[in-house]
Amino acid sequence: MVLKRAREYLTAYALMAVLAVMILGWTILALLLLSPLPRRWRRAGARYTMMAGFRLYVRFLTLSGAYELDVTALDALRGGPPVILAPNHPSLIDAVFILTRLPDLACIMKPALLNNVFLGAGARLAGFIRSDPPLRMIKDAVAELRGGALVLLFPEGTRTTHHPVNVLTGSAAVIAHHARAPIQVALIETDSPYLGKGWPFFRVPRMPIRCRVRLGSRLEPPADRASGLEALQREYAVELARAPQHAWLPAPAAQAR
Repeated sequence: MVLKRAREYLTAYALMAVLAVMILGWTILALLLLSPLPRRWRRAGARYTMMAGFRLYVRFLTLSGAYELDVTALDALRGGPPVILAPNHPSLIDAVFILTRLPDLACIMKPALLNNVFLGAGARLAGFIRSDPPLRMIKDAVAELRGGALVLLFPEGTRTTHHPVNVLTGSAAVIAHHARAPIQVALIETDSPYLGKGWPFFRVPRMPIRCRVRLGSRLEPPADRASGLEALQREYAVELARAPQHAWLPAPAAQAR
């Protein structure tokens, strides 16, 4: 048991270091090679190479024994019509897993992340969308969808704090209504609270972590914000009712107490 725990510590910190080096190295190369290109090529190049880099990192996660991961269901979206991809959000690393499968994905990100010294330059090269101000976010997301890209948006607005999901924001429904684009529900299932809300960044989890991403229903563009929110909340409630995170996420009533 002691040796296993020591291996988990070594693996976790080594993987953190690898990710930091990969992001830094990619950012420097991307700034040098992609910045001079026209905007359209720059965005396409940044998104594709980001996908390739994160896919390599996820390979390290599985080869090291840190994760047992299945995200191949997302491959069904490649080459298909533009959709708003709306996953639940149990962990900080969720977006990385999703980015490994889709080469033309515009992520909606908080301003703090886009302004982050470590992450911001790459996200801006890829043309990712700032979540604030809301009207600008909606306009940019609609433009991406009409241009054929997929838009990644976490409807909870932050990581999940209770089962099955937090109270949702209305952004996905509003964007879907204006763009006349469907909302593709994605379900992230994990048996570990690692990097969930409140998890200290350097705390080492038990390994392997089992995580799966699967596709739920594709919801038609809603007539209004309220109906879109209701359909999305209902879909999560049904599809995540028996998800593994049920074991460690509190129910809303328990959280309120």
